[in-house]
Amino acid sequence: MQKAAFLIKYKLHHLFFWMMVLGLWYFLRYEDYSTGAKAFHVTLIKVADLALMVYLTNYLLIPKLLYKRKYFLFGAAFIFMILTSSIAKMNILACVTSTPALLTLSGNFKARVYDNVIPHFFLVLSGAAFKLMTDYTNMQQRMVEMAKEKAEAELNFLKSQINPHFLFNSLNAVYFLIDKNNTDARGALHKFSAMLRYQLYEMNGDRVPVEKEVAYLGDYIDLQRLRKDENYAVSFNCSPGVKGFSIEPLLLIPFVENAFKHISHHKNQLNFIKLDLHREAGVFHFKLENSKEAIAKINDEHSGIGLNNVQRRLELLYPGKHQLKITNNPDIFIVDLAINI
Repeated sequence: MQKAAFLIKYKLHHLFFWMMVLGLWYFLRYEDYSTGAKAFHVTLIKVADLALMVYLTNYLLIPKLLYKRKYFLFGAAFIFMILTSSIAKMNILACVTSTPALLTLSGNFKARVYDNVIPHFFLVLSGAAFKLMTDYTNMQQRMVEMAKEKAEAELNFLKSQINPHFLFNSLNAVYFLIDKNNTDARGALHKFSAMLRYQLYEMNGDRVPVEKEVAYLGDYIDLQRLRKDENYAVSFNCSPGVKGFSIEPLLLIPFVENAFKHISHHKNQLNFIKLDLHREAGVFHFKLENSKEAIAKINDEHSGIGLNNVQRRLELLYPGKHQLKITNNPDIFIVDLAINI
């Protein structure tokens, strides 16, 4: 399993595939040339040219044009690539095989098209079809995994759910038992009630307005501030542009919980948490920094189960539409997340 994962990670299976194509092509066509060296050079050029077009199509034209429904541009770019590659390949082969006739378009034009353009067209198109089938299979698998995880989450929620009416009635009773002058305690209980209401009643859909998610983060941070003294600086900045779009519920809170859990406890210097949210050019940016101890216990590191789970959620919910960078320095931990919205 580890060997297979290593091969896939570094795309070595691609290299083995093209080596097999090179060997088979050479075996079938080496008798057409005067020397084995010339046959190998010609075969290498043809295979390299084919591989280049396949990768340009699969990793550039399909994601950037076809998947974005720019069908005319995709078709034009595909045909232009085939023609350009065919002409370039003929010029290179002319130099390698010392065949000046290949440098001009005169001669048997139909034979040129049949030997170069048409094979390129169908071979590259076959590679593109394989790419489309692979992407479709991966998408179906992600959808199955998302449905499974959602069902498990709903089941766990139902198992742990208590009567919400009893809970809110109890909170209201506690609220009125608190002295009116104790505004901090009343405010904290009110924020806790709002967070609980958000989790119980406002997370019924797959997405929630980002404004509600930001308010939930703000309430959580305010509650955590009550536990910290003046040696802890907690800042939360959310730009006015963070509005008007939806996000997966409770997607960001694990990062914030993790920051408060692992914040440093220096006596002679400031301990801090900095959270910044902003929106720029259709991308939602979430950046979180917290100070940390230079030496931490192995079982108490940032890369715990919570972060692994949220990374997995991002892969399932925003495939190819997010960038997550986690920096774990000796004295600071940084989470930098960007989501295309």
